[in-house]
Parts: sequence; C-alpha cells; structure tokens
Amino acid sequence: LLGHGEGVLQLKTPTCLPSPSGGERAIGVAASQYFSLALTADGALWSWGSGGQGELGHGDRESRWQPKKIDAFASQCVVTVSASFRHSLAITADGAVWSWGGGGQEKLGHANEEFQLLPKKVLALASQRVVAVSVGGEHS
Repeated sequence: LLGHGEGVLQLKTPTCLPSPSGGERAIGVAASQYFSLALTADGALWSWGSGGQGELGHGDRESRWQPKKIDAFASQCVVTVSASFRHSLAITADGAVWSWGGGGQEKLGHANEEFQLLPKKVLALASQRVVAVSVGGEHS
C-alpha cells in the first residue's frame, strides 16, 4: 500500500504523496515491509499501509490506503520514529518512548506480548530522556 489511494499498488517513477496534512512538510519517514510512517515538521505522525496488528496506531486493525494522522499524538510533538515488521517506536519532545503494534517477544517494552492498537508510553523508560530508538523484526 503506497499511500496513493485504493488500488495503487505499483508506481514506476517516484511520485509525491497526496497531502491530507494541508501541505505540511515531511521531515522523517520510517517504513517496513507492510506499512509506512511520516513525521511532519509540526511534530505530527502519519501512517498508512497494512494495520493487521495495530501497527498504524489508530486503535484498530484496519489498513489505510492513504496517510492518516495518528490522533494519539495530538497533544505531543513527535521528534523521531522507527518502524519494523509489525511494530513501531516513537520519541516525543519530552524524551518519552512510545510503542504500538504486535507485541510478540515483549518487543514493545510493556512486559507482555499483547497487541497495542494505540501508541502507549514505555513506562520502564519513564525516568530516562531517550534520544534515539531503533526496531528490528522481533526486537526494539
């Protein structure tokens, strides 16, 4: 799912995404095999693609054909993101780490293997000011 709308599964040349964000400039992108994330200059985070394990962060397991803002970060300013096979991590301006998606192998940092359909703060790191994150297929 490339983010260009329903049915657009392949493009032969680089093509700008339609901008539902009113033209806000993207300053960061993270992508996995199944979904993509875009961070805009105003600190908003957008996602699209397959959402089967909640990896899009919209509170459901629906796929999205076009970018949609992750409302859970409405009162936050996201500064960096990382995406992997079926989960994501983000850091907000206060240094907090947030995770969502498939929780197998406890890779979300919440001491369980549950799916997180919405971004959830990683409490084990609450006393730290984290500056970078990286995710892999089954780890963070």
